Order: sequence, then structure tokens, then C-alpha cells
Amino acid sequence: MEEQQRYSTVNTVPGYVNYRHRPAVRSRHGKWISAWFLIWSEVAESVAFSGISGNLMIFLTDKLGESTAMAATNINAWKGVGFILPIAGAIVADTCMGKYLTIVVSSVIYIIGLGLITLSTALPTLMKGDNHEWSLVLQKIMFFAALYLFALGRGGQNPCIQAFGADQFDGNDPQEREAKSSFFNWWNFGVSIGALLGLVILSYVEDNLSWGLGFGIPCIIMVFSTVLFLLGTMTYRFPLKVETKNPFRRIGRVYAKAARNRNLDHPFPEQRPTRRQLRCLDKALIVREDDVDRGCSEEEVEEAKAVLRLFPIWAMSFVLAIVYAQSGTFFIKQGDTMDRMIGSKLQVPSASLQGLMNITMLISVPFYDYVFVPVVRRLTGKPNGITILQRIGIGLSITILTMGVSAIVERKRLEIASRHGLLDSPTATVPMSIWWLLPQYVLFGFTVLFALVGLQEFFYDQVPNELHSVGLAITSSIQGLGYFLCSLIVSFVTKATKIGGRKGWISDNLNRSHLDYYYWLLAGISAVDLALFVYFAKSYKYYKQRHSFE
Repeated sequence: MEEQQRYSTVNTVPGYVNYRHRPAVRSRHGKWISAWFLIWSEVAESVAFSGISGNLMIFLTDKLGESTAMAATNINAWKGVGFILPIAGAIVADTCMGKYLTIVVSSVIYIIGLGLITLSTALPTLMKGDNHEWSLVLQKIMFFAALYLFALGRGGQNPCIQAFGADQFDGNDPQEREAKSSFFNWWNFGVSIGALLGLVILSYVEDNLSWGLGFGIPCIIMVFSTVLFLLGTMTYRFPLKVETKNPFRRIGRVYAKAARNRNLDHPFPEQRPTRRQLRCLDKALIVREDDVDRGCSEEEVEEAKAVLRLFPIWAMSFVLAIVYAQSGTFFIKQGDTMDRMIGSKLQVPSASLQGLMNITMLISVPFYDYVFVPVVRRLTGKPNGITILQRIGIGLSITILTMGVSAIVERKRLEIASRHGLLDSPTATVPMSIWWLLPQYVLFGFTVLFALVGLQEFFYDQVPNELHSVGLAITSSIQGLGYFLCSLIVSFVTKATKIGGRKGWISDNLNRSHLDYYYWLLAGISAVDLALFVYFAKSYKYYKQRHSFE
């Protein structure tokens, strides 16, 4: 009784409990003290992920003997699966296991996958006396199996830990609501720190010391990430499970009833702005005489409409992922052909240039939060300076510029290769500094700041409260499906441009390829995509209980 009175006198957070399933106290649980445990845990995870994925193109081509096009296709397919799996992980978390337990179980799977990846690099040495071709086949099988197990673990861990971090802020409290928006910026700031460390340090280890060591370190770091997450347990806020209808069933019921009642007339009440859209779903409100249960409520119909309105924004974001995929595939192969020396002794791993995106993020996130938002807020009167869809649109426009710059730089590289007679010498170093690639990587950093961070906040906020993990997984699915589409585009372009015996735009010899044409193609696709995005964004009506971005 005394304990209940004690909790009633302090400022508890409605709808949240602590790790002992007692009311969460605002001054002791959640907010930034909890968020930083999660952010630093994600920094470590980001080191592990980038340490594996960042240099994958070089490992597949140089160590496993794959062609450039095949390696790019395999990487995009793996990343596609890896970024779609979070939907399954998020559904499990939001409907049965909860975010915390899903993170713990997924992290264990993640660590096992990394351990098997490390073991696969040692297979040729362990099977030294056996047939070389057979050992290479076995290594490939084990490596790709471990790679997809690693993706499975990350699929459960990644969306849940970010959603769990956002849950540490109460959207009904004005100060915490503002902090939650800032959380997404600083989350990606932390991801950038981890990715930068992984790309620079681990790429160097892999290129100059040992692939086994370079893949083994991420496994150890992921163990540290999991321990760090567990250390914050006593500070976390846990969303209180409310016994309500399964959100997927609730939303699906609206669609089913609207379809069943499609031929019935109904005197709709006065139209609100959101009601004027997708009016066909309003027929789910009708209660038929033969209905065994009640009709859907207005709140359920509006919720179902909100989910359906997300679809055009989701679909128009695929091109962002298609363009982004170039930074981890063809950009790296380009850099591998260029002058990578700093001084006379230090050679820069081409994969480490991806760290320039992260450096851009590290510099621009504080600027965005402390300079850009306050200044623009005074001009527009909006809490975050600009709406989330405006932020995403700015990011999509930068992708056009990124691909244009990439095409110009590649044209320059081909001209220098031709001038020095290197067109038929694919392994020769083109006398052009790798730092020519700097502008396109920096532009990608700004794309992430505006578009990717914006998409994360948008989908987290615009889904029903019980589906926050799914909302972030939707963002991840954009990247996943984008990578799959990129694989299809690469395969199509490779085959189509070789018709008639031509060299083609994409081949193992980049000096005889035309990646510049390919980049211009992506720039054109990005321009069309931006126009469609603006069209759908202008008619989008924000839906949320907590706050409006309009």
C-alpha cells in the first residue's frame, strides 16, 4: 500500500513500466539516460555491420573469385534480404515477444552469424591438403549461409532497438516530444560514428593484415554491444501491454468490411480533411443485418486509411535505396582502380571512403539540430523547421545531384585511363587520385541526413502506436526492396548493353565499361521519382495522435 502511494506521488509516465513491471518514474526511467545506452550499443553494432559489409565487394571479387557484376548482384541481394527481414522481426516484437526480448534473442543469432563468417575465412587453411576447388566451393557455401544468418539476427535487432530508443520519450509531454525528434538525428549520428570506425579501421585490417581478423573483430564488438544494451535495463521504460485487438487484425478487418460493403450506400457524416481521402473505406462503418459482430469504429477506419496513405510515400522512396546501393558496390570498384596512396607508404582501402558519408553526418547532424532547425523554425513557425515530407524531398533531390557528379567523375577517370593507354589493363592504377570520389560520398551523407533520417521519423510516427517497430521496419524495407531492384537493374543493364557484341556498360574491366552512362540513367530515374514524390506528398494528410508535422 505504501509503495502504491509512493508511486502515486511522483511523476510517473502513463502507459510505461520499469523492468520490474512497476510504473516508470519520469525522473529515473527513460529519456536521454536510457537513450544513450541504446545509442552507444548501436554505435558498436554499426562498427560490426560496416566491418563486414563495407569491404564485401573486394572480398567476393578478390578472395572468392566472383565477377564484378555477380559480386554486385550478390551484395545487393543480401542487403535486400537483410533490410526486408526487419519487417518479420518487428512483427514478432510488436505482436508477441516485445522489443526487449526480441533484441536479446536476435543479438545472439547476430553473434553466431558473425562467428561463422569468421570461421569460413579459415576454411582454405584448414583444408590445405584437400582439393582447392572443393575447399573454395565449401567456403562459399558456409560464407553465404553465415552471411544470411547474420542478416537474420540483424533483422530482429535493428528496428527494435531504434523503436525501443524512441519509446524512451513520452510523445504526450511537450519537452520529451521535441527530444524524440532530436533522438532520430543523434541515433544516426551514433550509427555514423560506428560505420566510420568500421570502414576505416576494419577495412585496413582486412586489406593489409587478415580477412579472418577483420571479420573476427566485429564478432567481439557485437558481444560488447549486447552487454552494453543489457547494462541499461534498469533505466529503461517498457511500453505497457494493453489487452487490445491485434493491430494487424484490426486494420485488416476494416479493409475486409469495406470490400464486403462496397455496393452499399451509406449517408456519411460531414467530411473531415482525412475523411475526404479513401472514402471507399468509410463503408466499413456500415453495420449489416447479417453481421455477426459490430461494424468498425471511426477511429479504426481512420487508422486503416492512415496505413494505406503511407503506400505512395513508401513506393516513391525505392529509388533512394537504388542510388544508395552504388556507394557500397561500384564506387568501391572505381576507387580500387585509382591512385590510393597517401605519401609513399600508406595505401587507402577503397572501401574506407564510405566513411566520408559518416564524417558528413557527424558534422551536419549538430549543425542541423542546433542551427538549421532553430533558424528555419523562426521563418516557418513549424516546430521542426520543415515538415518531414519536405525533409525527405530535399534528400531525394540530392540523389539527382549525387548521380550527376558521379557520372562526371567517372567520365574523367575513363579519359585519363584512355590517355595513358590503360583501357586494356584493368589491374593497372589509373593516375587519378581516389579523392576525386569525395564529392559524391559527401553528397550521399547529406542524402542520409535528410531523406533516410526523415523516413525513419515519418514511418515511426505515422503508424498505429502498437506498431512502432513495424514503422521503422518499413523504412528498412525501402532499402531492402531498393537493393533487390538495383540487382535487377544491374543485371538488365549488363545484358542489354552487351547486345550486338558490344563491351557493355558494366564489365570486369571498368576501363572498358561505361559506368558514367549507368550513373546518368540513375540520375534520370531519380528525377522522375522526385516529381512523383512531390505529387503524392502534396496531397498527403498527416495522421497522428501525438503531434502534427503540418
